[in-house]
Amino acid sequence: MKLIAAQILSSPGEIEKNIAKHIDLIHLAARQGANLVLFPELSLTGYEPSLAQVLAVHPNDCRLDEFQVLSDQYGLLISVGAPTKGHQGTEISMITFQPGLERTTYSKQHLHCDELPFFTPGTQKLVLEHANLVLAPAICYESLQSSHAEQAAESGAQVYLASVAKSERGVASAYSHYPTIAKKLSMTVLMANCVGAADNFIAAGRSAIWNSDGEIVCSVDAFQEALLAYNLQTGETGIFSVT
Repeated sequence: MKLIAAQILSSPGEIEKNIAKHIDLIHLAARQGANLVLFPELSLTGYEPSLAQVLAVHPNDCRLDEFQVLSDQYGLLISVGAPTKGHQGTEISMITFQPGLERTTYSKQHLHCDELPFFTPGTQKLVLEHANLVLAPAICYESLQSSHAEQAAESGAQVYLASVAKSERGVASAYSHYPTIAKKLSMTVLMANCVGAADNFIAAGRSAIWNSDGEIVCSVDAFQEALLAYNLQTGETGIFSVT
């Protein structure tokens, strides 16, 4: 199974423009033989908490239908980030499309204190099954909480999908934490981070993949937009520029 983490620069608040960019990258990922593509936190809007309530989408928004078409066409699992309209308020969500299945939505359960004025936490746990693997979604801050990864492992997850929007400081924490949980819990960890301006910080990129032994097998720098690929069966890796 070939996993791909997409490191991208989203245009703040421009959903249609960001959707078009996602579609281009999904085609590129499919040409590289991907079975899964993971995008950063709030990738469809950019990480802009103050705009999230206005930009929030329903998970079944028809503007996202093309992702299902591409999932069916290529046999891909596609996970995108968006603010969604929850029962209690706006949630930070990962919307996932799988071949022949209804889309699923996982919402961030552990919010950073800076997010509390803008978002409400999700309450539903979720694991995904694709290509004979069990995968667990995790969104930024919560992916640095050991209890979240432990619950994922208890649910049988073999791959931890960390969709993030992290500053340089956050990336440093990730590079310390992810190899530890990967080795301890025998889970491959994918981190898809964004680049460029995000809210009141600069997203620091450095998206990476750690194998289940806790070894970093693929990473990219803090600036470029790129796809990072890792084949679980062969160990083959690759970086594909998208600019």
